[in-house]
Amino acid sequence: MKTDIILAGVGGQGILSIAATLGIAALENNWYLKQAETHGMSQRGGAVVSHLRISDKPIASDLVPLGKANVIISVEPMESLRYLDYLSETGYVVTNVKPFVNISDYPEEAKIMEYINNLPNVVAIDADKIANDLNARRSSNIVMLGAAAPFLNVELSVLESGLRQIFGSKGDDVVEMNLKALHAGYNFAMENK
Repeated sequence: MKTDIILAGVGGQGILSIAATLGIAALENNWYLKQAETHGMSQRGGAVVSHLRISDKPIASDLVPLGKANVIISVEPMESLRYLDYLSETGYVVTNVKPFVNISDYPEEAKIMEYINNLPNVVAIDADKIANDLNARRSSNIVMLGAAAPFLNVELSVLESGLRQIFGSKGDDVVEMNLKALHAGYNFAMENK
């Protein structure tokens, strides 16, 4: 088992919570894990990217090689396009459709989505709407994790365990809210992949 993941977004969108959940899930299963993060000006909405590599065999490098990522998980649509060179030919782009417009010359949303929707393997999801519908507005990142789950070579129960560990100290309600978000994203991806 080997999964190379690029996590992309804008500061404050929960990229690091996704990485932490995947990391705990990997360690809990005695898998090897390498992670490298780049934080832009995250407090001001700067770009954030994380390379995450999970395997049942030792991993030599922290960084995902160009053309080898199994999945790009992006919580912001334009950010998903920045890292397409990392995606393998059979890899999936799993992206939120809601832009985080933090620059004056942000490209037209319709053009970004047209490009994304023409990719061979894509799940474009309105994670913000799904999270709001669940009364879990702050869990849109976990909706994204759920939408990526079918492509991660990781059982959903393993991700559930990771979420329980990450959010357990915040109480059962927060854990349940995030589990619902995970399943909502997963169900969307299974219906729309």
